Amino acid sequence: MKALSTALLILTIGFSSWLQAGEQEAKAWQMIGDGALVIDVRTTEEYAEGHIRDALHIPFQQILGQFQSLEIRKDRPVVLYCRSGRRASVAEAELAKAGFTQIFNGGGLIPMVEHLRNQPAQ
Repeated sequence: MKALSTALLILTIGFSSWLQAGEQEAKAWQMIGDGALVIDVRTTEEYAEGHIRDALHIPFQQILGQFQSLEIRKDRPVVLYCRSGRRASVAEAELAKAGFTQIFNGGGLIPMVEHLRNQPAQ
């Protein structure tokens, strides 16, 4: 009985994580559809291999300086992404610390693209 309870708990946690990940990508695409600026924070090599159309490339280590150089408003909606979401999270924290208020971590490129591909045609 305890093994069954443990298995159900693991399945519930796994499903919950999967659902949250889908929600993350859905929110990112909604923001992009509403005109959010899209920033790819991966390396130059990764960006050259493929990226979301119209995404600006700003490596996460340069995010704050580039935002200041480009004079991006602190209230501008922005979606950040990378390979897994970790670097986007670092960039998101740096920008939030500097007072940017509409920054969203879209997660990883592949999950974002997969989410878009799995949406029904409109």
